[in-house]
Amino acid sequence: MTAKTLAPPRSFRAHRRRRARWGLALSAGLTASVAVVFVFSLSFGSVTVAPTDVILALIGAPAEKWHTFIVQDLRLPRAITAPLVGAALGASGAIFQRLLRNPLASPDFLGVSSGANVAVVAGFALWNLTGYQLSLAAILGGFATAAGIHLLAGRGGLSGHRFILVGIGVSALMASATSYLLARSTVSDAKAAMSWLIGSVGMAKQADIIVLAVALAVLLPASALLGRRLRVLELGDGTATALGASVRRDRAILILAAVILVALATAAAGPIAFVALMAGPISARLSGGAGESVFRAACAGAFLVQLSDLAAQHLLATPISTGVVTGFVGAPYIAWIIVRANRSGAA
Repeated sequence: MTAKTLAPPRSFRAHRRRRARWGLALSAGLTASVAVVFVFSLSFGSVTVAPTDVILALIGAPAEKWHTFIVQDLRLPRAITAPLVGAALGASGAIFQRLLRNPLASPDFLGVSSGANVAVVAGFALWNLTGYQLSLAAILGGFATAAGIHLLAGRGGLSGHRFILVGIGVSALMASATSYLLARSTVSDAKAAMSWLIGSVGMAKQADIIVLAVALAVLLPASALLGRRLRVLELGDGTATALGASVRRDRAILILAAVILVALATAAAGPIAFVALMAGPISARLSGGAGESVFRAACAGAFLVQLSDLAAQHLLATPISTGVVTGFVGAPYIAWIIVRANRSGAA
């Protein structure tokens, strides 16, 4: 009798250990994949540098002096920006999707990215903002949009479908505001804004990279630590409250972190479409029994942006923007989500 009573707890603990080991191994594998693609992104170009020579140039012991110039001066800023932007978008998208319990609940559809877009376009088209000022404008624009959507859609409890529908409407409004700002701008400002609105990791400035890196260093571990609270919030407001969670406080902290991450990523590289939408579900499918993780979603986002930028630079005869590639991949993904939902009878 005692053995039968003790067997389930032992089995449960063994299952949790297996899940933890698999989750840790998967996180390490995704991190290693990001590192490998990072090295290869520094290798390819008009002049190819061997991966071993790239590593030597990064640590300050180049095999040839010109390796340092090509690797560190020409290619390193873009190679660093790609995983940083992807990680920020992936983590932000995963937080929104898990909070609203809907695979379409990403900054692309919730209007947060559009709000950051308007703020940045207004910043350099009307007030000639640069560097840290643009990052701050993006945060304020994204946060103001998120607050407005929450005010409009948050009454009567948190509903993912209601947030998405309101977010789509707000996104359309923000797109109109962006068009108005472009029409009011000078030709040179409008041209610069249009280049930025396509989205490319190659146009990030040093200040953008620094701000985004610092934000990720702080917010990504914080979001990972809040993963247990996020799992509780996924159960619904009533259940989370019964389990002792402070629903409003925890949700506000997570939304604030997600908005800051997507706003800074947008300020650095423009609107890189659909990465926030795809990273979370991809990492969840890879995780299997290990469960969802904000960190693994961030790694998946970093990997997606890195591959997209490599394709944008080298797949065609003429380089294109990173956002064009992610948009080309993301549109069929949305269609697949809708078709699968219809087949399963989901709302």
